[in-house]
Amino acid sequence: MTTRTAPESSPAVHLLDLHSLVVAVRRRRRLWGTLALLGLLAGGALAVLRPPAPAATATVLVAHQADQPNDTGTLIRTDVELLHTTRIAGQALRALNSPQAPQDFMRDYRGTGLTNNLLKIDVTGASDAQAVDRAEALADAFVADHVRRMREAADAEAKALREQRDRMRDELAQVNAQIGDSSADADPSASAGIESLFARRAELNSRIADFDQRAAEARTGTPKVVAGTQIVDDPRAVRHSLPRTAATDAVIGLVLGLVLGLAVAAVGTVVADRPVLRREIAANLGASVVAEVRRPHRSAAPWRRRRARAARERLTATLARTVRGTAEPVSLLELGCARGASAIALDLARVLAADGPVVVVDALPGARRADRRRKPGDPAVVGPGDAAAVPRGTRRIGVGSLAPGTAWTGLPDLGTRTVLVVRAGHGSAAWLHTVARQLADLLVPVLGVVLIDPDPRDRTDGTLWDGQHMALRGRTERPARQNGTGRAPAERPSWAVRVPDSDQEVR
Repeated sequence: MTTRTAPESSPAVHLLDLHSLVVAVRRRRRLWGTLALLGLLAGGALAVLRPPAPAATATVLVAHQADQPNDTGTLIRTDVELLHTTRIAGQALRALNSPQAPQDFMRDYRGTGLTNNLLKIDVTGASDAQAVDRAEALADAFVADHVRRMREAADAEAKALREQRDRMRDELAQVNAQIGDSSADADPSASAGIESLFARRAELNSRIADFDQRAAEARTGTPKVVAGTQIVDDPRAVRHSLPRTAATDAVIGLVLGLVLGLAVAAVGTVVADRPVLRREIAANLGASVVAEVRRPHRSAAPWRRRRARAARERLTATLARTVRGTAEPVSLLELGCARGASAIALDLARVLAADGPVVVVDALPGARRADRRRKPGDPAVVGPGDAAAVPRGTRRIGVGSLAPGTAWTGLPDLGTRTVLVVRAGHGSAAWLHTVARQLADLLVPVLGVVLIDPDPRDRTDGTLWDGQHMALRGRTERPARQNGTGRAPAERPSWAVRVPDSDQEVR
């Protein structure tokens, strides 16, 4: 009977990892910081190079005949739209004796409803005096037009009421004539008709009096509207403060630049798909992150520099123990950190020089970076062509590159076992997969990954435990040919533990 173990379900893949996105955007702070700074400078420069045009403002109190306490602002919005008409613009231009077209003049001013009865007029001009004259002409034209419209409306209403009253009077005259004719006949049978005529005459007299009163009220309300519509704030020039305007525009530019930079960084991160977390890099390379090296800034505090040096020393000691445990040559293959890989190789060679002769084989593209960092008494640095002339018994430490265009077949010559030195966020996930596959095809085991410039807030685990999915990567010994049992050794390296890079992690 054969017992089969059900395969473990693969973990769900998130469409968008917010943790990775936040870390990647924070690592690209130079991009969005630069865009924010450019926006700040552009806003300030715009305020200086293009100062606001001279402007004037005036406030008009507008009285409406149909004012209601619960008005939602419909009347004042109507007044604002009426202000932006060619009729009022033409009246203002005629008062100014200006040949400008009303359509062009309408672009130089705007109205704003402050309350249900307050209208603010803002006008620009070539100078402060011209802006003030324009504002005064516009305010006078609007007031005159509003008063004229209110008077015309009142006159039209009163005229309609008087016409209706006159028709009632004509009908009343006919009723009076009928009553006089009926009284002359003195016919007893016509008494009911006479009573109806008297009732009709009373009704007509009442309606005529009502129309007279309404016509008088219609004319009476107009003076209130006329007197209530007036300029309450005389036109005056608006003073612009250049420092305040520059500061406002600079803040607006800063915000816009920051938002644009964050959007570009986020979109670029999603599109580029460059792993930055320890767990992502370890999963894509199929090897554990065994150490981290943070690059201290030149202006970093002394204690931070000491911590960086201590982390480098721990990394060198860890790699030295690994190299001493094998007789095969070990290489350091970099991806995005040629300078860091050459420095680590020199540090490792200095430590191993106490055990015997050591040579650094520098196969990095371009000039020999390791050779430029040598100090008096350091181990020798040779190129790939001179590696064959190295005496037997001399330990070799190869330094190579895994950048696109790498000659994969030459990597085993640098070392049959390798340590990957990878800068976080440099290579895409597809390229990390390519590196892992090529090294597996070349039967070059990966002892571990040294992460350069990791995110300081990354709390993910970069350790991969041995399993069948590890294939040839992550082993300490070269893969054994299949024996009778058909299984490869499954022991796990005792040193595959991430090296702490700060005193807090040590504790």
